[in-house]
Amino acid sequence: MQAGRNASREEHFATLARREGLAPGGRLGRSGAMDMLSFDDVSLHVQVEGPEDGPPVVFANSLGTDFRLWDGVVAALPPGLRVIRYDKRGHGLSTCPPAPYGMGALVRDAERVMDALAVRDAVFVGLSIGGMIAQGLAAKRLDLVRAVVLSNTGAKIGTREMWEDRIAMLRADGLPAMADAIMERWFAPEFRGSEAVTPWRRMVETCPEEGYAGCCAAIAGSDFYTTTAALRLPALVIAGDRDGATPPDLVRELVDLIPGARFELMHGVGHLPCAEKPAEYAALLTSFLSDIGHLP
Repeated sequence: MQAGRNASREEHFATLARREGLAPGGRLGRSGAMDMLSFDDVSLHVQVEGPEDGPPVVFANSLGTDFRLWDGVVAALPPGLRVIRYDKRGHGLSTCPPAPYGMGALVRDAERVMDALAVRDAVFVGLSIGGMIAQGLAAKRLDLVRAVVLSNTGAKIGTREMWEDRIAMLRADGLPAMADAIMERWFAPEFRGSEAVTPWRRMVETCPEEGYAGCCAAIAGSDFYTTTAALRLPALVIAGDRDGATPPDLVRELVDLIPGARFELMHGVGHLPCAEKPAEYAALLTSFLSDIGHLP
């Protein structure tokens, strides 16, 4: 069964690579917007859009998704921004080192992407585990991050036991068997019952299981309450009122930790509001960028 899932995953990667014009194991030329950044232990799939001198905005996606999570939001942002998106290790077209991963490795990956692209003073937008990466990166490298958007995330998410149980279920049954429960946490009932949910289900079902397990382990071992309480930078905190993974009360704790943080509750959305209501999400992000002077 595992061999069949691995074969399906390799076929999925090959299809994605053909779609993006990326040769297996290769590097996309600069005529395209995508590239592979290779480091000693991982190669990360990166997309850069907008002028090199534009105000930089970096996006980090959630567990089980790739950077297409942000397609609708990026399309609705004002022109002139330098938008950087990347697939976490073990997700999308990035390579998949063996699990488990530590949160420090995920933070270091984001740091290395930004250093490789000579990005400084960026607004870092992170959702779920991406929001945890944002907290860790801001604590480590304030030269890289001038503001954060912490979306549908927390200083600590769940318990170690919960994540260990999820990894055990994954190893026993595979992600396709978990897809229904994941969709229930991710989306409000109206979206979940529509055809719009289909590509998101497929994204989960084809996510590398080793990458999913590795990131589950990273979340299980992370607690940012102390480090995030020491942050002093502009912060926008976004929650969804139907979020079954990081409920609004959990997300709202971040506002109490970061002085001056702004809280926005989006209605009728779950864990991935940028997928359910991208225009509304982009409007909140644009307003924040304007307020902190980060628009062209």
